[in-house]
Amino acid sequence: MLDRTFLISLILKGLDGVIELIGGVALLVVTPEQIAAVVQSLTRPELSEDPNDPLANWIVRYADSLDVSTTLFGAVYLLVHGVVKIFLVVAVLRGKLWAYPWLIGFLVLFIGYQGFELIVHFSWGLLLLTAFDIFIVILTVREYRLRRHDPVGAGR
Repeated sequence: MLDRTFLISLILKGLDGVIELIGGVALLVVTPEQIAAVVQSLTRPELSEDPNDPLANWIVRYADSLDVSTTLFGAVYLLVHGVVKIFLVVAVLRGKLWAYPWLIGFLVLFIGYQGFELIVHFSWGLLLLTAFDIFIVILTVREYRLRRHDPVGAGR
């Protein structure tokens, strides 16, 4: 059961990397003004119904505060994170033993960064992502230990 959970978690993490790549490319080609316009059009119905809606107002304020340097940082972050994640997930799925410690280290670094962000700007989504990353690290450590001691039998 843990082997199947590990495989599914890795696939989900790889798909997350693909989504990050798409998001990174989108941030490179879409201007902050275009993002704000889309957000305005998406939140308009909710705000016309409830002008004090805290979530819709927060999203509008956040979109209005974006600038070129913020979106460029976001694009680079997503692109690098996505590429590294996809590369390591594919290597682990192919059974490359060297990739396990790299994936663990990479995720631990981002768990640390996400922990800092949770303290500074708490969000439930980031908390869930961090919990998922911790879960994947635990499963990856387990799988690495199995493969390191029995590289043939661990492939199951």
